[in-house]
Order: sequence, then structure tokens, then C-alpha cells
Amino acid sequence: MPREVQLTRDGYERLLRELEQERERLSEATRILQELMESSDDYDDSGLEDAKREKARIEARISTLEDTLSRAAILEGSASKGDLVTLGAVVNLEDDHGGKLQVRVVSPAEASVLEVPMKISDESPMGKALLGRKKGEKLLLDTPKGKREFKIVSVEA
Repeated sequence: MPREVQLTRDGYERLLRELEQERERLSEATRILQELMESSDDYDDSGLEDAKREKARIEARISTLEDTLSRAAILEGSASKGDLVTLGAVVNLEDDHGGKLQVRVVSPAEASVLEVPMKISDESPMGKALLGRKKGEKLLLDTPKGKREFKIVSVEA
């Protein structure tokens, strides 16, 4: 049986938008490929091969998105139990140098370091270390800059 993928409402909607964009890209890639095949006398044309590879990449991404969305369970309401870090919780951290960091613990399918708050996977080292922790607790993590200590300042739903 396929494993359920837990997503926040925002994450689910973002993946739906991405799926729609990829379907539009596939339509365009198919049109371009068709034009190249009709105008090409030589089937070894590198432009034709590039177009075929791009179409295959788009189809693979669509397949991945459809699979993820078909197994999605949307986290509704408060994912956090009081001050306990659970999937979907926004966690405010302070590092051992006084730096502030805000992260949201999510499934790998919706993880993104480009968003604010940064969405970290529950399968990442930080995500694993945060799950089940409470406000006020400290955790020690190996980072690219060496071991760092973080204190959980607050946990929000």
C-alpha cells in the first residue's frame, strides 16, 4: 500500500499549481517536438533529441506530482499540540550566537528553503531533531559550520 504523504493546505495547493504549470509546459513541449519532427529530415538532429529529453523530464515531473497528490493527507487546523513540535508547526529558534531562525516542519514533498518561514523536511537532521520537542528545549545539531546549539523559543500552529 502506498505511503500517505502529509501536506499542509498551502503545500498541497502549491503542488497543485506546479502540476498545472507542468501540464502547460508539456503541451508546449509536445507542440515544439511535433513541429521539429515534421520539419526535420534527419532524425538524429540534436534539437529534436533535446526536445524529446525535455518532454520526458516534464512527463516524469508530472508523474511524481500526481503520485504525491494522490497520496496526500492534508493537515487541517492546529498541527501543534500546545508547545510540542509536530508536522506543520512553525518553530522559532535562537542559535548559540543569538541568531534567530524560523522554520516550518513539513513533509519532504513540500520542503523549500526559499520560502519564509523556511520549510524543512521532517526527515532532515533538523526536522528529526525538532519533532516531539517543546518550547524551551535545546538541541545540538551538526551543521556545515560545525556543531551548533539551538533553543526552541516558541512553537506555533
